[in-house]
Amino acid sequence: MKITDLQPRLIWECFDEITKVPRPTFHLDKMKEFLVGWADRHNIPCQVDEVGNVMMSKPATPGHENAPGIILQGHQDMVAEKRGDKVHDFLTDPITTIVDGDWVKADGTTLGADNGMGCAAAMAVLLDDSLVHGPIQALFTVDEEQGLTGANGLQPGFVSGEILLNLDSEEHGQLVIGCAGGKITVCRLPYQTVAPTEGLKWYELHLDHFKGGHSGMEIGLGRGNANQQLARFVWEWQQECVMEVASVDGGNLANAIPRECKALVGVKQECAAEFEKEVKEFSDMLHAEFMLAEEPSFVFEATPAEAPATMIDSATSRRLMAALFACPNGVQGMSRAVEGLIETSDNLASVKMKEDGVIEVTVHQRSSVDSRRDEIADRVKALFTMIGAEVRFEDAYVGWAPNPESKVLKVAEQSFEALFGEKPRVEALHAGLECGLFLEKMPGLDMISFGPTLKDIHSPSERANIPSVAKFWEFLTDILRRLA
Repeated sequence: MKITDLQPRLIWECFDEITKVPRPTFHLDKMKEFLVGWADRHNIPCQVDEVGNVMMSKPATPGHENAPGIILQGHQDMVAEKRGDKVHDFLTDPITTIVDGDWVKADGTTLGADNGMGCAAAMAVLLDDSLVHGPIQALFTVDEEQGLTGANGLQPGFVSGEILLNLDSEEHGQLVIGCAGGKITVCRLPYQTVAPTEGLKWYELHLDHFKGGHSGMEIGLGRGNANQQLARFVWEWQQECVMEVASVDGGNLANAIPRECKALVGVKQECAAEFEKEVKEFSDMLHAEFMLAEEPSFVFEATPAEAPATMIDSATSRRLMAALFACPNGVQGMSRAVEGLIETSDNLASVKMKEDGVIEVTVHQRSSVDSRRDEIADRVKALFTMIGAEVRFEDAYVGWAPNPESKVLKVAEQSFEALFGEKPRVEALHAGLECGLFLEKMPGLDMISFGPTLKDIHSPSERANIPSVAKFWEFLTDILRRLA
């Protein structure tokens, strides 16, 4: 079965078209071209602003011209993550989709249902003339996953509705009315390359197949951070015996929990047998620690390797591993305002060796309290400054304060209960959404966020629940009818 055989056919056909367009964050020219061409083919009015946001419009159903204007909003970009053994170029290759029971997934890559499914729903509304609705604008923003460039760059007047439906949530039955803000901390540590120490046996130390996932949605599940756990092992070994590091590479994107980290390390020949034994013992210990976090499939191993031409100078590698091990990571505090909500978190996202003789460490902070977000960022800065790194902050964005008195929330609650016979959960998220920025630019805008059930987004295990997509479509179209 192909996804175009699924129901509701219109939304799945639109999603199928989107999966064929390469659209990783910061590389959206092809997606913008696709959206503009799609609107032209279907005679839908379309505009593009200076940062690349695309807006399409549809007039109200006859007789409903005086209904409040609705903005349907999703983001164009997707998180580009793949399995280590998967050959895939996100700049050129389409996503291969697979129907597996009640789920749609990709073949070894992220699926891009975040937020391709939201974009597909907006496109389907624009196409379906059987729906009843007021004036519609569909806004497709750029680079939400990193930097929120589209929301930050939105100019007054480009959209003009009174109600915004953000279609970027990931659980059927959940109505989102608030979210955390965030910030990215980039630490650049200079290093020297030196000749390898004589008499060492070299290994590729590799930690792989942690589950990873969205650093806002899954950060509270206790999943392993490959960067920190590999650094933990190296730092602990360095307290007992010589261990040199020639290279290190871990994680990728700021908003994805790192699933994999590897390092080329050298130990004294006389310590090699003990080293191999401790690798196995450390692996067993990690499996015991993460058993209840449902991390059954990860691998920690050391494979003999050729001696490198150069290695990182010893002082720098020791300072680096100490800082990676000590870096704040995971949940840093729970909300005092909303029971069960993570207030503040930190994601030790990536460790990369750059060509300019710098090791770059990226850490992503989130919090529903801006001062706590900044505190954690400053703690990371203090730590990495102490080891000689230059630290800068990027892409800070505000949170979205909940409005329990929202009129569109009341309409959505009534719709959900009438359709599905139960009350929805009204919640704030620890993940970031663009809504706070929209509210800054359009004070008084009434907003909620909802979507179908997606699992393990920002990882190659990402999948979309097929029955929930049908409910999502039914819910969205009923809200539009009620608002009209």
